[in-house]
Amino acid sequence: MSDVSILTVSPDDADIRVDRWFKRHFPTVSHGLLEKWLRTGQVRVDGGRVKASQRLSAGQAVRVPPLPTGPAPVIQAPRPAVDERTARALQDAVLYLDDDVIVLNKPPGLAVQGGTGMADNHLDAMLDVLRFDAPDRPRLVHRLDKDTSGVLLLGRSAGATAKLAALFKSRSAQKCYWALVAGVPKLRQGRIDAPLSKLGGKGIEKMGVDEEDGRHAITYYRIVDSALKRAAWLEMEPRTGRTHQLRAHCLLLGTPILGDGKYGGKDAMIEGFGLSRKLHLHARALRLPHPRTGKRLEVIAPLPTHFKTGFELFGFTEASAGAPFDAFEVD
Repeated sequence: MSDVSILTVSPDDADIRVDRWFKRHFPTVSHGLLEKWLRTGQVRVDGGRVKASQRLSAGQAVRVPPLPTGPAPVIQAPRPAVDERTARALQDAVLYLDDDVIVLNKPPGLAVQGGTGMADNHLDAMLDVLRFDAPDRPRLVHRLDKDTSGVLLLGRSAGATAKLAALFKSRSAQKCYWALVAGVPKLRQGRIDAPLSKLGGKGIEKMGVDEEDGRHAITYYRIVDSALKRAAWLEMEPRTGRTHQLRAHCLLLGTPILGDGKYGGKDAMIEGFGLSRKLHLHARALRLPHPRTGKRLEVIAPLPTHFKTGFELFGFTEASAGAPFDAFEVD
């Protein structure tokens, strides 16, 4: 066994959880062993006991017990190379880039993170192509559904990512979404306050309203335009970040998002217009304080092709929406 170490938390590790700090710096230490060290007080921060979920601050001293010796760790195979065409497409999708932040216009159909049977066909496995001149690969700050397009935020260092994640957690980040829905809501503008919880069994990712056990979920919406009574263009601002929140809340309005067969079934499809069956949900804009300067950062994502086609078919024009974030008052 090696000796006890006292390590200082770097600025790039600020606001990271204790367990994730160990995973980052000591990947061979199992979660079970770490929990034992925490339980017995062998891991301490500034001399005090801590829990796995406690977040660290820059400059704190972490006591690391003697590391176990044993067989050399298994070296994971390198990630498969991203083909040149895909790499170029991802780089071309960058909307904003500086030393701390990347904002990407995620295309529809690209999963953000992996799942069962997905291999490496997801964005998280391809982030090396967005490293540019940084020493580290960028990190995801939040998620979008696989079939949702639009603004996706990445941090270019551990420190920047932690600060950006904290902004999302504190609701300092504002998000504006556009959706084309089947039918027209009864009210032209409103606030949906409907708690959500997971429906179905294990492995089923679908949310529904649950007044007793659901998690708090609030969405503001307004009708920007409509096409007779067949379809409407909604602008929405979620004030919480629940899984499938906008899809479930649109269904609650009686107007499922076009192409959302999971939630709307046949009601989410309008036949005879030549509409794409892809999900018509787009993360249009993001506004938040910059993690380093504190100045307001606002980025708008252009529409994907199938969404533009929907606009043309219904006679909608982007200028009708006005500037993002002007429609709703901040809570």
